[in-house]
Amino acid sequence: MKSLFISIFILLSTTLLAQDTYLYCGKILDVKSGKILTEKTIVVSGNKITKIENGYLPVKSKDKSIDLKDKTVLPGLIDMHVHVEEETNPNKYIERFTSNEADIAFNSVGFAEKTLLAGFTTVRDLGGSGVNIALKRAIQKGRIKGPRIFTAGKALATTGGHADPTNGNKNSNIGDPGPKEGVVNSVEDAKKAVRQRYKNGADLIKITATGGVLSVAKSGSNPQFTVEEIKAICETAKDYDFHVAAHAHGDEGMQRAILGGVKTIEHGTLMSEKTMEMMKEYEVFLVPTITAGKEVTEKAKIEGYYPAIVVPKALNIGPKIQNTFGKAYKMGVGIAFGTDAGVFEHGYNGKEFGFMVEAGMPPLEALQSATITNAQILKMNDQLGQIAPGFYADIIAVDENPIQNIKTMENVVFVMKDGKVFKTK
Repeated sequence: MKSLFISIFILLSTTLLAQDTYLYCGKILDVKSGKILTEKTIVVSGNKITKIENGYLPVKSKDKSIDLKDKTVLPGLIDMHVHVEEETNPNKYIERFTSNEADIAFNSVGFAEKTLLAGFTTVRDLGGSGVNIALKRAIQKGRIKGPRIFTAGKALATTGGHADPTNGNKNSNIGDPGPKEGVVNSVEDAKKAVRQRYKNGADLIKITATGGVLSVAKSGSNPQFTVEEIKAICETAKDYDFHVAAHAHGDEGMQRAILGGVKTIEHGTLMSEKTMEMMKEYEVFLVPTITAGKEVTEKAKIEGYYPAIVVPKALNIGPKIQNTFGKAYKMGVGIAFGTDAGVFEHGYNGKEFGFMVEAGMPPLEALQSATITNAQILKMNDQLGQIAPGFYADIIAVDENPIQNIKTMENVVFVMKDGKVFKTK
């Protein structure tokens, strides 16, 4: 009986001491309707939004308020293509041989914080060494600052493919990596590789359906999986409630990925109109990564920044991504916001909005792609991507109305994630 009274006392004490946060919002962009709501109070309890009221509610003595009356408030943003373990630099290819796991981990902490402070409260990490899984868990436990991470762990490749971890090594170091290392060469390998990612703690699967720009390999666009292998990956992934993202620059590789059952195509650079029609038919989303395309184009012009084998691929593929995105959008392909941050400096993810609008996508739809659409793909559409009661208190603010000036998304001045403030004006 005594323990029961103690439990009740603790419960009542916790309830009485719980502090709510009142956000006084001059403007809220309702990303679902596109309407601007004025003079509202968002009430946050714990890590959830409990209510949104007209006017500025008086604060109770135990609660606190945050003044955002001169800002435009939006839901936390979701970037569906980042690499939180790494960031471009002229020594990156050498660091593959000199960096230990601890070095990668320490670097990733700073990259994760920069991403969060840029207003991206949730990200999909599409491939690293496996440190990304530990990083996700550390953030979940509140040990470090960073976005909510859904990670693929190690991306899957074929032998010599874009995500083969031994590309560019000398012969004595190449060995014969297999499913454990993320290298697939058969239907059976495909199944085992997916199950290994599950065992390691991944949340989804990423495959490299074609060659890539930055890998130390000749082709940036050739198909690198059979349809049967991709089907085996996607069917096995479904058993674990995973979806599959496919890196793809070349058209044939995209078509195989779509037929195999992937959910998203990353980059999509050399996509034909036929492939765009297939994406619509199979309800596959394009993740454009325009910012990364522009970055590799510029870096390829700096002598010695990339290995010689990478330079022609970067100069060929990089400049085409934005134009392909514009065509795909106009043809009605579903668009999911993603940047490939890590290929460029983390924290500048917001530049992607401007490039999307420049290519013909209205600002509201660009913002919806980074909120509602991405939450839907992550199966979190009842918890992320909107400012509404019952949703996670992932809330950001910018100085201007982004519908009128999309560039304001490059300077997020307030960030709340899970009800905790990480950045304020």
